[in-house]
Amino acid sequence: MTTLDLPVPPVVEPRARFRDLVGSEWLKLWSLRSTGWSLLLAALAVVAFNFGTAWDHYRYFLQYDAASRADFVAHDMALWDAFTYNGALVLILASAAMGAVTVVGEYGSGLIRTTFTAVPARGALMAAKVLVVTVVQALFGAVVAGASFWSTQAMLSARDVGLPITHPGALRIVVASASLAPVCAVAGMAVGALLRRSAVSVVGAFVLLLLLPAVLSDRRHLTAVLAHATPLHAWERLADAGPPGSGEPFPWSAGGAWLVYALWALGGAVVTVLAVRGRDQ
Repeated sequence: MTTLDLPVPPVVEPRARFRDLVGSEWLKLWSLRSTGWSLLLAALAVVAFNFGTAWDHYRYFLQYDAASRADFVAHDMALWDAFTYNGALVLILASAAMGAVTVVGEYGSGLIRTTFTAVPARGALMAAKVLVVTVVQALFGAVVAGASFWSTQAMLSARDVGLPITHPGALRIVVASASLAPVCAVAGMAVGALLRRSAVSVVGAFVLLLLLPAVLSDRRHLTAVLAHATPLHAWERLADAGPPGSGEPFPWSAGGAWLVYALWALGGAVVTVLAVRGRDQ
């Protein structure tokens, strides 16, 4: 028997390492020109909403009566300008939309077939995608929340009512606002992994993260509990500059709000990873 007659063993390609998948997803995300522009425009919009509210208070502060100015200081209302409700709405929509599009973009272009052929380990691939989006959105949230706090408090400091980051409750507002971005981005990824259509996924994320919390009343126990289980209401609890539970018929703790953040992030990651396993492209 000659060497030519010996059976040729099949060529087995090495499995892609997880760090290689993370690197690939990182390059894939930043290769899209829309990524940078989307983050930049979203950041400018969020900061502009927050800065605009602080500007109104700065502009008209001297026109308030003495009692109103005293209440502004006594109730730490400068912290309410650090990250406003409207700014949070824009942040949620932008982050959730980016998370959804990150997943469904490959389905729309058909690239997902090539990706799954090259990397049969779908779960590991989606886990890498979740990690990349989480890191990018965490950095995005940190920049936006930090810039909003610095700009608003610098503006209000011109009226001697701005507060430092060391003021009680200030750091919590910044961290809660920054963390809102990755939480909603991962939730958007889960919606995208389930629906797999760009427009439908963005609308689905909007309904889940913005419309549903808006219609849940906090005046009844059941709807209040459901409302508290949403990221928007969790952010409202953490960003509340007033005393805990003030004005709420069913008050809840800051620890519960942090738990809601953690569960949404974990649940979104699990759904994103599992949704692509056992299904066709």
